[in-house]
Amino acid sequence: MAGLLAGFTALAVAELAAGLVRPAAGPVTVVGGAVIDRTPASVKDFAIRTFGEDDKTVLQLGILLVLALFAAALGVLALRFRRAAAAGVLVFGIVGSAAALGRPDAQGAGDVLPSLVGALAGAAVLYVLAGKAALVASAAGLEAPVEAAADGWSRRGFLTAAGVTAAGAAGAEVLGRALSGQRGRGAIASRDGLVLPAPASPAPVIAAGAQSGIAGVSAFTTPNRDFYRVDTALVVPEVDAATWRLRIRGKGVTAPRSYSLAQLLARPLIERDITLTCVSNEVGGPYAGNARWLGVPLAGLLAECGVEPPSRGGRADQLVARSVDGMTLGSPVEEVMDGRDAMLAVGMNGEPLPFEHGFPVRMLVPGLYGYVSACKWIEDIQLTTFDAYDPYWVRRSWARRAPIKTQSRIDTPKPFARPAAGTVMVAGVAWAQHRGIARVEVRVDDGPWQDADLAAQDTADTWRQWSYRWQAAPGGHTVTVRATDGAGAVQTEQRARTIPDGASGWHSVFVTVP
Repeated sequence: MAGLLAGFTALAVAELAAGLVRPAAGPVTVVGGAVIDRTPASVKDFAIRTFGEDDKTVLQLGILLVLALFAAALGVLALRFRRAAAAGVLVFGIVGSAAALGRPDAQGAGDVLPSLVGALAGAAVLYVLAGKAALVASAAGLEAPVEAAADGWSRRGFLTAAGVTAAGAAGAEVLGRALSGQRGRGAIASRDGLVLPAPASPAPVIAAGAQSGIAGVSAFTTPNRDFYRVDTALVVPEVDAATWRLRIRGKGVTAPRSYSLAQLLARPLIERDITLTCVSNEVGGPYAGNARWLGVPLAGLLAECGVEPPSRGGRADQLVARSVDGMTLGSPVEEVMDGRDAMLAVGMNGEPLPFEHGFPVRMLVPGLYGYVSACKWIEDIQLTTFDAYDPYWVRRSWARRAPIKTQSRIDTPKPFARPAAGTVMVAGVAWAQHRGIARVEVRVDDGPWQDADLAAQDTADTWRQWSYRWQAAPGGHTVTVRATDGAGAVQTEQRARTIPDGASGWHSVFVTVP
């Protein structure tokens, strides 16, 4: 009990200190970030595949479990070696401080304070409570502790001290969370008060028939609340739009420039429907979504800064985008400036970007996987070369260039469904951003490929719904789908993992017709 209370106190006091200094400097956050940064790409991919958007919660719970076990072990050790056990609590502080200083978004020596202050508080609590516990044990006739002094403390005294400690730690935790929330109020107010201007180039009206209306098929436009989220941020950055700035610098930039959100919003904005896909999306997976984005055309902004694509003699072939949390993504300058609707997005489905999706500004480039194009909470753009710099994911074995692969997915029927014999509607979505979908085919068992009916194609940058009426006979059946993109390339059957440049293969579901 003494060990666990010491660990709880350490974390609670650290949370309070982080609320005063910087919420992102809390020990669980910085240690979790360090774990993510040092985890092999295959393990990260497994976590996303297994836990989905709960992967960060699972990581945090795992860290807390390890800390609890360590704290309990120190409590047992403290019955005989109080000083050594109390010193062991300081290991928490050392690990947390090292992790804080090693984070890409570290902001100086102040980031180590939460871990150090929390560890000192935890060490003091363990030293005092372990002494009282040892005396209780001695009074009960158990083996006398080496460092105990017979000052008459009773079991009631230990429990009283433990209760006071628990209450104090709980209070520190609550206050720390309140302070952290207070620091985010400016950001929340800046988003709530933001009025998005009308686009100079509105999105075309969604093509009639783009939404098939078939039950079970993903909606053509994904609501913000349902849009997938895959990133490494354990704490979602809450950026105050009033103080946010974007820097553009590097090779080919005539002079470094800085833009406020107001300056970006004053520019002509474009509005486009664009489907995004995560490179961690398995064949048939859920990490794809379509939204209506509002933003500043990125190519024009770069051109004003003097940037030219390599095909026109530009000095930079890689655009490195940096987030406020230190994440770096590298995009090919040629694709960013080749005429596609690459943008710095400020709006999503008619409202300012949600914090989870990058408020106040995020980048996106149609046709490229998110890890090389969709930097959320962006604050810096550096023009450089692929030879000169490897961004975050490239250093972890992912490909430098990552055009989205042609993919199709069966949304209905679900795997292992039991549809009735007769007409069964097989349906789903297919995507090949910036190339479009020209054809979708369905095969049942080892039969011939049959053309599916296609919903209207909205644009080449959005996914396309499809459907197929299958006359199902009793028995077990495997239903498979494949797509052909607008360039005539047929989706490959060859299975590939998500690493290093996205999964490939045909999506199949097995169903049983009674």
